[in-house]
Amino acid sequence: MRTLWGLLLASTVMVLVGCSSAPTTPSAPAAAPQSAARLTVEQANDVTVMAIGLVGTPYRYGGNTPASGFDCSGLIGYVYKQRAGVVAPRTTGGLIDWGTSIPEPSLRTGDLVVFVQNGRANHAGIYVGEGRFVHAPSTGGTVRLDSLNSSYWAKQQVSYRRP
Repeated sequence: MRTLWGLLLASTVMVLVGCSSAPTTPSAPAAAPQSAARLTVEQANDVTVMAIGLVGTPYRYGGNTPASGFDCSGLIGYVYKQRAGVVAPRTTGGLIDWGTSIPEPSLRTGDLVVFVQNGRANHAGIYVGEGRFVHAPSTGGTVRLDSLNSSYWAKQQVSYRRP
């Protein structure tokens, strides 16, 4: 029932969300986090439902809670810790090597999409299915749901990671 409810919520949110915006640069590197273990399908679904539920939370550089707002890596860290008990790297630079690299056709809900520019990770989000991901895109914005196939994101180099 929870998965059905999550899919219903995801479908509703997808209908309401608009275009994407340019990614932002995350905060400076922090201490190395614990290694991630592979998530179960249930944990990945829980991560997805929580991420979708945070759509609309204000963006804040360095933010890592719903009360303070989120930047992209803060959103990922918060969701993975709350729903899977896993500590994610605090920066996009750390996320690029976190978990296991997977090919695009293997993407499932709860996986990460990490965007790379000039050889460096500069933005990341949580894949929620149907070619969409949740992310905290920019100052003045909010956590949002975007399509990997949108005119902006389709042009970006992306790495897919399974924690």
